[in-house]
Amino acid sequence: MSDTSRRGFIAAGGVGLGAVAAVGAGAFTASASARPSADRARERVVAHVPDHAGDKVQLLVGEREVVVHDRDLVLRLLNAAGSR
Repeated sequence: MSDTSRRGFIAAGGVGLGAVAAVGAGAFTASASARPSADRARERVVAHVPDHAGDKVQLLVGEREVVVHDRDLVLRLLNAAGSR
């Protein structure tokens, strides 16, 4: 994804992402291992799930992309996105 389209996506979707985060926050179950780490992201993070049946989550963190393979995370994101 080019920097220009990524920036445009973030700018256009920033308000909507905040709403999704606020609505979806209650759908996530707290995990005993969910503790802040010293090297956690300190920039805006956008999660993209390209295949709802898969285990891949693409995280756009500032100017870079991080790919995570975690089926549980995919399911928690999809559940949060479906919350009302």
